[in-house]
Amino acid sequence: MKNYFYALFAAFLASCSSQDKADLIVYNAAVYTVDSTFSKASAFAIKDGKFVLVGDSASVFGAYKSDSLVNAEGKAVYPGLYDAHAHFYGLGQMLDQADLVDTKSPDEIIERLKKYQSEHPEAVWIIGRGWDQNDWPVKEFPTKEILDKAFPDQPVYLARIDGHAGWINSKALQLAKITADTKVEGGLVVLKNGQPTGVLIDRAQQLVKTLNPTPTKQEITSRLLKAQQVCFQYGLTNVGDAGVETDLIDHIDSLQKAGTLKIRLYPMVRVGQENIEKMLKKGVYVTDRLNVRSFKIYADGALGSRGACLLKPYSDAPETTGFLLYSPAELEKWIEQLANSEFQANTHCIGDSANRLMLNLYAKYLKGKNNRRWRIEHAQIVDAADVPTFGKFNILPSVQPTHATSDMYWAVERLGKEREKNGYAFQALLQQNGKVTFGTDFPVEAVSPFYTFHSAVYRQDAKGFPEGGYQMEGALSREETLRGMTIWAAYGNFEEGRLGSIEPGKAADFVILEKDLLTAPANELRDVKVLKTYVAGEKVFERK
Repeated sequence: MKNYFYALFAAFLASCSSQDKADLIVYNAAVYTVDSTFSKASAFAIKDGKFVLVGDSASVFGAYKSDSLVNAEGKAVYPGLYDAHAHFYGLGQMLDQADLVDTKSPDEIIERLKKYQSEHPEAVWIIGRGWDQNDWPVKEFPTKEILDKAFPDQPVYLARIDGHAGWINSKALQLAKITADTKVEGGLVVLKNGQPTGVLIDRAQQLVKTLNPTPTKQEITSRLLKAQQVCFQYGLTNVGDAGVETDLIDHIDSLQKAGTLKIRLYPMVRVGQENIEKMLKKGVYVTDRLNVRSFKIYADGALGSRGACLLKPYSDAPETTGFLLYSPAELEKWIEQLANSEFQANTHCIGDSANRLMLNLYAKYLKGKNNRRWRIEHAQIVDAADVPTFGKFNILPSVQPTHATSDMYWAVERLGKEREKNGYAFQALLQQNGKVTFGTDFPVEAVSPFYTFHSAVYRQDAKGFPEGGYQMEGALSREETLRGMTIWAAYGNFEEGRLGSIEPGKAADFVILEKDLLTAPANELRDVKVLKTYVAGEKVFERK
C-alpha cells in the first residue's frame, strides 16, 4: 500500500507544469547524504549528471518532474563508494591469471595451475597470484622443486597474495639468469644451502616480470573493463590505482573519453626519475573521471614476506629487520622534487622503521600545517612516538581495515605482543587530523567494500573471530567508517568539492543496497549486496 501511495503521489506531482525537468528522480529511499552533518533524506533529483535537489519526496516532486523514476522501496542509498587504495589494473590482470587465493597447500596450488594450463594451452608462461604460506600447514616459503615436478619445461611465475614475493620454477630461474650471486637493491633472492629456492622478495621479482609476455592494447582494454565490472558490482564508483605507468594512464584516459570506461579513477604514478620528470613537465591532469595528481612511492615491503622494514628484528626471524626498497637518499630526492611541485606523495609504509623514515621526510619538506594532503599508504605498524607526526604536518593515513583481520592470526609472531599493539591503530590515526581514507588494496584483499566496513567497525573475520574483536582500541564507528569510504576518501583525492556525498551540485554517483550498513547486524555486513550502482546519474550496474 505504501509503495502504491508513493507511485500515485509521484505521478500526480509529475503532471504539474510548474516543475523543472530532471533526468532522474529517486524517491522512497533511506538516503545517507554523508554531508557535514551526516543528514538523511528520502529523495533526490538529478540533472546533467549532478544532484540538483536532495530532500523529501514532497519537496523533490514539487520542484522537479522526470520520465525516469526510481522507487527505492525504502532501501538504503549512499554516495558512490570509494576504494582509496587498490590495484585496479592489477585486478584485471589477476582475472586473466591462475587464481591462487585461499589455497591451503602447495598441492592445491598445483591442482589449480594444472587446470589453468589445460584451459590456456596457448600460454607460454603460467602466471598466477594469491598464494600465502601463512595459510598452509607448514608456514614456510615454498621451493622451486614443487613447481619443477609439475612443470619442468614451462616457466612459472606466481605472485604472493600481497604482491611482495614471487615463487618461480627452475625454468624461470634459467630464463632470468638468476644465480646464487644475483643481488638486487631493495629485493632479495632467497637462498637455501647456497642456492636460489625459487622465491624472490620485492624488487627481485622484476628480474622475472620483465620476461613475462607483454599484453596487447586489446588485452589491456579487456582487463580494465573486467575490473570495472567487478567494481561496479560492489558499488565502487571511484578507485585509487596505486602505482601505474604513464602509458597505462594515457590508455585509460582514451577509454574514458570514448565512454567505454565509465568508472572514476585516481591513478598514482609509479615513482621513478623518468616518470617524475615527465609528469612534472606535464602537470596535474584532471578530467571528469580521471584525476592524475599523485605519485606512488614504495618505502618497504610487506609483513607477511618479512620485507616490511622494522626498527627492531622480527620476533620470528631475529636475523633480519626487513629492508627498504630504495635508499633513504633516493627516497628524499623524490620527496624534495614532489615538494616543489603540485603533486601529492603517497608512500607505501608497512614497518615502523619505514613509517618513521617517511613521516620525518614528509615533515622536513611540508614544514608545518599545510594542504598538500600527502598520504602514508597502509600506515600499518607505526610506533606510538611517531603517530603525532601525522597531526603536526597534516599527513593523511590511507589504510586498509581488512589487512588487520587478515594479518591478526600471525602478526604477533612477526612483531611480538608489545609491538603488535602499534599495528592497525586506525582510531589513533583518525584522531590526528579527523580523517582517514579507506581502501582494500585489492587484489591483495577481496574487492568488497563491505569487508572493509565490517573489519573497521568490528575487527573480526567472516566467522566473527575473535570474539569481541581484534585490538578494538583501533576500531571506528559505523559513521566514521562510511565517511572513510566516501567523503574522507574524496578529500584524500582533492575531490570533496564535487564527489563523496549526496549534495546539490555534486556528481550523481550513488548506490542502492539491499541492507542498511548503519543498522544491519554485524554478522550480515559482509554479505550485503548492491542492488544498483550509478555514476553521474547513469545506471552502470543492476543486480538481476
